[in-house]
Amino acid sequence: MSFVQEFKSFALKGNVMDLAVGVIIGAAFGKIVDSLVADMIMPLVSLVFGGLDFANYYLPLAGQAASLPLAEAKKLGAVFAYGSFVTVALNFFILALVIFVMVRQINRLKTNEQAEAAPEAAPITPEDVLLLREIRDSLKNKT
Repeated sequence: MSFVQEFKSFALKGNVMDLAVGVIIGAAFGKIVDSLVADMIMPLVSLVFGGLDFANYYLPLAGQAASLPLAEAKKLGAVFAYGSFVTVALNFFILALVIFVMVRQINRLKTNEQAEAAPEAAPITPEDVLLLREIRDSLKNKT
């Protein structure tokens, strides 16, 4: 099998295509969560912590003034940008929570479908009952 044919059979497998779709949808969903955190949740959090942009919270490590915006402070030297980290960590937490809820619901739907799809099997008749039925039927046929 040539390299091109092998790659084609690999790339066109169902799992690879499903993975590609999942990555694309995941990236788009990540942008939605980024926007949710940056535009809706973090302004509320910053209101609680003094009304400043929480992403701009940092500790200067190179003698910068603490009142500078984060981007300007980074230009002047190293900073410990804990606000950005908290924002990204909250973003991850929300994304993980939403994915957990989605996977949980999908698993519930799968188990419900499997329970509905699998009809109950008829109980297996014991062998002695089968023999007694045969005897009964043969006696009926003799009379």
